[in-house]
Amino acid sequence: QVQLVESGGGLVQAGGSLRLSCAASGRTFNRYFMGWFRQAPGKEREFVAAINWSSSYTDYADSVKGRFTISRDNVRNTLYLHMNGLKVEDTAVYYCAARDSSLGDYVHKIAYAYWGQGTQVTVSS
Repeated sequence: QVQLVESGGGLVQAGGSLRLSCAASGRTFNRYFMGWFRQAPGKEREFVAAINWSSSYTDYADSVKGRFTISRDNVRNTLYLHMNGLKVEDTAVYYCAARDSSLGDYVHKIAYAYWGQGTQVTVSS
């Protein structure tokens, strides 16, 4: 199995940028389809972005399209989420997640077997 550790969260003003990282260890990182999710207080964990093993396929939630970019470095075993134009409503704990399969549903949290502990992103107005 794979172990995931997120970092890079923090406090930023609206309109600012952050880059989240997710360091993977354990089994071969490049075998996994990866995703980012977020959870705001009192809300369900929601899909943010996903990327396949070769980076040839990416997908985003409508709420972040054009502002966030998911990427991965299979040599450094690291997943990234570049966040630009941050809004107050982006405030949440951000989680990276891994799944063995590249097929089927990937926007629901149940599709992922492995999760990090999360990193807090707070956007102030």
